[in-house]
Order: sequence, then C-alpha cells, then structure tokens
Amino acid sequence: MSTQSRVLITGASGFVGSAVARAAQQRGYQVRVMVRPSSPRRNLVGLDAEVVEGDMRDQASVSRALEGVRYLFHVAADYRLWARDPGEIERNNLEGTAAVMRAALQQQVERVVYTSSVATLRVSSQTTAATAAAEDVPLAGHEAIGAYKRSKVLAERLVEQMVAQDGLPAVIVNPSTPIGAQDVRPTPTGRIIIEAATGKMPAFVDTGLNLVNVEDVALGHLLALDHGRIGERYILGGDNVTLQHLLGEIAGLSGRRPPRVKLPLWPLYPLARAAEAVAQVTGKEPFVTVDGLKMSKNRMFFSSAKAERELGYRPGPHLAALRAALEWFGQEGYLK
Repeated sequence: MSTQSRVLITGASGFVGSAVARAAQQRGYQVRVMVRPSSPRRNLVGLDAEVVEGDMRDQASVSRALEGVRYLFHVAADYRLWARDPGEIERNNLEGTAAVMRAALQQQVERVVYTSSVATLRVSSQTTAATAAAEDVPLAGHEAIGAYKRSKVLAERLVEQMVAQDGLPAVIVNPSTPIGAQDVRPTPTGRIIIEAATGKMPAFVDTGLNLVNVEDVALGHLLALDHGRIGERYILGGDNVTLQHLLGEIAGLSGRRPPRVKLPLWPLYPLARAAEAVAQVTGKEPFVTVDGLKMSKNRMFFSSAKAERELGYRPGPHLAALRAALEWFGQEGYLK
C-alpha cells in the first residue's frame, strides 16, 4: 500500500488513538486527525499531522474530515465505565460509530479499521490462560455488563451489519488492555497502576486481565489495514496475568511491598454504591463501580493467535510496557 496515502484517525487525542497516529506517521502515511474542539491536545504534541475539528456523532463533520482520505482508523470511543447518565455512553459509541461508518461509505473510503474491544467477547469465572477467549465467542447486547460493554457490543454488531448489507470495507480489531506511556486521562488500568504505585491498593480481588503494550496495539491496527480480512475481527492482546501478579510487578518496580490480602467481592458492593452516589454529586468518576466489580468476577484472558497467524502480529512482553507507564506517570507528576 502506498505510504503517501492520507489516513484519518478519530480519537487521536486519546491513549490508543495517539499511538495509532504515531505509528501511521512512522510508516510514512499523511496523517489527518479528527478531534473535538474540547479535546485536550497533549498527545498531539510532536505529531506531524493535519488537525481537523469534528465530532464522531456528526456525520457531516466526519464526512468533511474524510475528504481526500484513502484509509480510516475509527479509534474514538467513550470508554468510561461510569457516567451520571449511562445512556450517554451508549449514544456516543453507537450513534458515533453509525455516523462515522455512514460518512466512510459516503466518501468511498477504500478501507476502514474499526477499533472495537475485547469487551465484546464472552469470558467467565472459569476462563484460564489455557482456555483464553478467542474471536469466536461474541457477546449479545443483553449479556453485556454495563453501558460501556453494551455500547461496544452494539457498535461492533452495527459495523458487521454494514459490512454485510452496505459493502462497508471494514476490518475490526479488539484491543485487550493497553498500557504504556502517554496515558493522559488515564485509562481505568492506568488508574490501577497509579494507585498501586503510590501504595493505595493494599489488597486485591481474584481476577485477571490481558495486558499489552499500547505501541503493539497501534502496530496491530496497521497490520489489520494491510492484511485483515473485511468483516473479520482480530484480538490485539498480549500477556494474560492475574491482578495479584500485576500488583506484585508494580510493587517491585516501585520499591513497595506487594499486597497480600485477597478480598471477596461481596463486601465491596456497598463501597461501590457509596462511591457512585458521591460521583453523582461530584461528577468525578469513582475508582470502584458496581459494573467493574461484576466484570471482575471473570478472568479477562484472551488469545491473539488469530492476529498472529493472519496479520503477523507479534506483541512484546507486558513488563516493558508497565515499566514505560510507570516512568511516564512519574515524569508527569501522577505518582505524587
């Protein structure tokens, strides 16, 4: 594919979107990024990109941003696990995806990489590293826990429907849990890293997650553009680790003692409800939520074998990304 082609990246002010933009620039693409007028621009510093303002829910502004664009990376999403109005998360992710995909069809974009999430796949409390979930276990909307997961399931199904019915030339990627530098917001996992590194997580629950370097996820997007099959989904993951193991690694890198106390989930539900009640007043996202606790019943272990086989995806060890995250959080003052 021509490296002088213009690409549009939505959500480029965010953690994953900015990594995709940097990777596309390094590949030699002409990078155009679409950001909302209110979006922080920290992650765009140093990026040689054309910046256009728009909103993913506004098809007209997306269509303008796509003029002269060959390829589209739709990375933008509302990834909050809590909102005063949960319906806002669903509207942003579902209506936003619909508007962007309609604009891509209108502008006859040659190829689309749509950033979904492993949140659209089914895991259980019985899932282990040996039985990690793959792309063949999609969730139904009614099975998803919380507004974020439900919105991502519905948006992914919409993209699949538009591929089948409208000829949308989209490949779907499902990142797991990206970590690394430039997690400005930070993400829910970034918040865990910060809390653990500053000694504010003295205990843990029995859960697991799949950790991957955000730069590997970004490269996976470009591999999906090059080699992905239209209408297929590809997990972009890394290492399956328990929360206890992750907190132990953070403690080791931060010079702290690892937490030893394993908490059952049931006593945490009143705490989560209280935190959400406070958040309704303050508007600040709570650290622990009811939906988050429900999700933590399951070990979120995933396999990237399909992406490795079909795309040539080769994620590195998560520990290097964890080190990079801690170093960046320290430099930026998050660990005070």
